[in-house]
Amino acid sequence: MNTIDVVIADDHAVVRTGYRRLLELENGMRVVAEFGDGDAAYAWLCQHPADVLVLDLSMPGRGGLEMLQRLGARVPALRTLVFSMHDSAAIVLQAMRAGAAGYLTKSSAPEALVDAVRKVAEGQQVLSGDVAGLVDTGSPPPHLALSPREFDLFRQFARGIAIEDVAARFCLSAKTVANYQTLIRKKMGLANRVEMHRYAVEHGFG
Repeated sequence: MNTIDVVIADDHAVVRTGYRRLLELENGMRVVAEFGDGDAAYAWLCQHPADVLVLDLSMPGRGGLEMLQRLGARVPALRTLVFSMHDSAAIVLQAMRAGAAGYLTKSSAPEALVDAVRKVAEGQQVLSGDVAGLVDTGSPPPHLALSPREFDLFRQFARGIAIEDVAARFCLSAKTVANYQTLIRKKMGLANRVEMHRYAVEHGFG
């Protein structure tokens, strides 16, 4: 049996340690690297081989959804398993559209993570039971018209985070972020940040 090389990206050191110990107890599985921010994980993965990335979407640096899309373009053989506290349909759907091979919530049992890593390494798609029904929707809501970067930015705007702070986090200029905000409002049909916040709350990712 081939060994599955796993990379962990989560900004909580204690959580990463727990994942590492859990996965390395399994035969044929080893953790080859771990990271506390998405940019460092992306840079490493572009230079080193790995089979599965276990990714938390909420980390310092660029948004996790944008990272998923960039990795898909640069490292198409890599399989990414999102392991997140978020269980809203909006975020699950965006993650799968951005290229995730699987999505588990952090309320899943420990053995579910091990099983999911094996399955995505084999080329299967995996969804934890609490989000499995969320990918079957009727007409798509407006936020699915946003790109992964736009959706990550939209979540920042909806929380009321200042343009300058968003720009610093995403390594963009304040003018670029302001332009994104205008574009996102037009795509979503929302007039201001109050409406953006209300929309995000109503769709479970506010």
